[in-house]
Amino acid sequence: MPMPLPLTLAVITHNEADVIARCLDSVPFAAEKLVVDSGSDDTTCAIAREHGARVVHKDWLGFGAQRNFTSTQCLHDWILMLDADEWLSPELAAELERELPALMESDSPAVVLRRRTIYMGRPMRFYRPNVGEKLARLYHRDRARWSDTRVHESLRYEGHAPILKAPFNHANNPTLVHKQLEVLRYAELKCRDWHERGKPVRMWQAPLVYALAFFKDYVLRLACLDGWRGLVMAQTAASYALYKRMRYYEMHANPDSIMRAADILTRHHIDR
Repeated sequence: MPMPLPLTLAVITHNEADVIARCLDSVPFAAEKLVVDSGSDDTTCAIAREHGARVVHKDWLGFGAQRNFTSTQCLHDWILMLDADEWLSPELAAELERELPALMESDSPAVVLRRRTIYMGRPMRFYRPNVGEKLARLYHRDRARWSDTRVHESLRYEGHAPILKAPFNHANNPTLVHKQLEVLRYAELKCRDWHERGKPVRMWQAPLVYALAFFKDYVLRLACLDGWRGLVMAQTAASYALYKRMRYYEMHANPDSIMRAADILTRHHIDR
């Protein structure tokens, strides 16, 4: 077993029984493993404890706020924040063990990691957002903070953040059914953020949004080189871009739809 480092592996969860063990076990050098769960009704919490994690319950606040709450619960200032469907490759685990002692002694606010996406059972090879995507996931909690958004949150910090070479892995939805449910959920959260900020409705953009989003992902981001999987990925991304705008228009045209949608998403365990 590697020597533990003063680092907390932090994971936010909700019904992640099938993947949480892999995530936790991929970081054997973390002195603490913390799971902040928002009300799982499967065996997520029990499995997390079996694999060495301390489990804390917190009702769902939205992605950004939930991550910021999680930072306050960690025993160590340096935090590695992973999603339950993410895990370190052996190469990245070894690189972190080598680099972390010096990084922790530095004044760096964060460290940028590269994410490799597993889609339909195997890694994407060319689609740029899924090959070496750079994400700040390792950070000092006094020098960085997550944006307070319901979805598509990002880590905010000032100063230089070094970039490591080896990737960590992300299993991007086990099936297209899972992906479509995620699209519904993420779109609803994003539209609620827009609604609270009073973003103007620009439905006139809708005819262009799908075409431009598809072209960007399929051609400019090289999804076309990943064959049929790339086509599916680009089509899903373009549909998401269009659906958000249609749903946001509906919120303004029929305000009652906000609560009615929230109710059905909650009843089907999609909203949290």
